[in-house]
Amino acid sequence: MPPMPSIKELERLQTSKQLVGYFGYGSLVNRATLRTEVVAAIPARLKGWHRTWRARPVMDHDAAVAAAAAPALAAAGLTPSLLSAHPAPKDRPQAGIDGLLVIDLVDNLPHIDAREFRYHRRDISLGDLEFSSSVSMEGADIAPYSGISLHVYEARTEHPHETGHSPILRSYLDAVMQGFLREFGEEGVHRFVTETDAFHTPIHEDRHEALYPRAVSLSPAEIELFDAALGRRLRPAGN
Repeated sequence: MPPMPSIKELERLQTSKQLVGYFGYGSLVNRATLRTEVVAAIPARLKGWHRTWRARPVMDHDAAVAAAAAPALAAAGLTPSLLSAHPAPKDRPQAGIDGLLVIDLVDNLPHIDAREFRYHRRDISLGDLEFSSSVSMEGADIAPYSGISLHVYEARTEHPHETGHSPILRSYLDAVMQGFLREFGEEGVHRFVTETDAFHTPIHEDRHEALYPRAVSLSPAEIELFDAALGRRLRPAGN
């Protein structure tokens, strides 16, 4: 990630409407998967939303786009589940999800939209986010971002969804969990698993022959932690 711009430069970019923010809660939490030269990335919590695994929507141009973006995955004939976030129902007033607020140049937003083409880009506000008291913004204050547009990506539900086998891709899950570990520590990894619905979805084991196009490398300690966190979630009640 490039060096943090000065406050003066941030104010100039904001005034000229050259900045945009988007809240990542899956692979976008892992800075190693970011492909644009983002301005900053700040751990945060989005209030009033919940996260779930869901079968991906079937879209007219899905096959062509998927083949171009992830040829190995397309060649394998898999349609893995994706992570989505949605506003929480009224009976879950304390709902919230950890993630990463990415501050980027507005010129890069079309690239993010293309990456997240199976999602709608929804508006959120700075008031929807909670920041840790220990977050220093790498020396900057949150004020430089108070006037920019902020968004979160929500999976499309207006399309029919895949009805066949739609597993969680292990290489994708590894990238997501590594992001949570780096931003929120071991507790954050367990919280990610606990707060994400539909983790009963089967997992396609491709860790050693990764199909996810932004796959990451894991240390032995990371593998042990991630497997333990997931095992705790999938263990039958009473065991």
